[in-house]
Amino acid sequence: MTQILPFNLPKPAAAIVLAAALCACGHDTSNHLAALPPPPVPAPYRVVVPVPPPTPRPAKAPDALVTNINMIGRNFDGRVGIAVRSVDQGWTVSSNGETRMPQQSVSKLWVAMTVLDYLDSGRLKLDDPIVLTKDDFTLFHQPVAALVTGDGYHTTIRELLRRALTMSDNTCNDRLLRYVGGPAAVRDFIRRKGLGDIRFGPGEKLLQSATAGLEWKPEFAFGNAFTRARARLPQTARIAAFERYVADPPDGAAPSAIANALAKLKLGQLLSKSSTDYLISTMEASKTGKQRMHGAVPGDWSFGHKTGTGQDLGSRTAGYNDVGLLMAPDGRSYAVAIMIGDTPKAIPQRQALMHAVVEAVIASHRGQDGRSGSDSSGR
Repeated sequence: MTQILPFNLPKPAAAIVLAAALCACGHDTSNHLAALPPPPVPAPYRVVVPVPPPTPRPAKAPDALVTNINMIGRNFDGRVGIAVRSVDQGWTVSSNGETRMPQQSVSKLWVAMTVLDYLDSGRLKLDDPIVLTKDDFTLFHQPVAALVTGDGYHTTIRELLRRALTMSDNTCNDRLLRYVGGPAAVRDFIRRKGLGDIRFGPGEKLLQSATAGLEWKPEFAFGNAFTRARARLPQTARIAAFERYVADPPDGAAPSAIANALAKLKLGQLLSKSSTDYLISTMEASKTGKQRMHGAVPGDWSFGHKTGTGQDLGSRTAGYNDVGLLMAPDGRSYAVAIMIGDTPKAIPQRQALMHAVVEAVIASHRGQDGRSGSDSSGR
């Protein structure tokens, strides 16, 4: 007897109908059913967790440079911190580089960066007008004071910034500081940009008064009133104030943090490209500290920097600094911070320390290229 299967039945249903038909015909279907393959078992669900690539190991600093920097720092009579960071390779060499040293006018860099950050965010323009009056005077180095006559010196943000950076003018710097909101604004910039162990002090007037053991008075801004008042203090009071400042400077910063901040600046990680270029070119035009680091930079290298110098007490000086960007002819760069926190050494010996650091960096750079490091002083 012939069985006709429905044409449109699905295969499993057709198999059942076929089996029933065979049973109806008296055939044994057990062997046929046993031969059917078992239904597929779905594979277990697996979660594939991507394996992150290995973290690249930081570049290793040249051994000879490590040895030289440590030897230079160890052999100097005084409290000194040195840090050298390769902008391109990311390594850092330091001697006492994590200890806070007085910045003094090095801190003008953070004021300048805060001003340029305001520029980048549209809160000011470099050609915005600004007026300096005698009420703006601070103390010590303020050559702009000679331009303040009558109703004041009418100028621009750009000009105050240039004078603060290239001449280290204290009055120009403090006026810019007030323009952007005072020390709190600069501290906020340092925090937001992740610059690390860098403090910003209360401004030139209060910082220098406290270092001398005085309370600020407006008359200190004129003539030599500040130095006369300081000279009238008992020597014990001056020494105590000086020691307090050196031990825990309110404007203290670790040389390694400053070198890292300068590397970030060069890499364009702090400001817009135009502001970065402006700041570095202005640092290159600096007129201060020609015999500090600058005195050992070869003629075919570029160098932009900011100096800082503190008060003297007898033969001691609290803060004799130079920090900057050392840029080779092949385009590679190094951020260098040399900070002498307290020393009885004479100025030529301090400068010799700075020259030795620059010469060590240049010799290391040339050595990596397989070239001779001779005649590296450029003096």
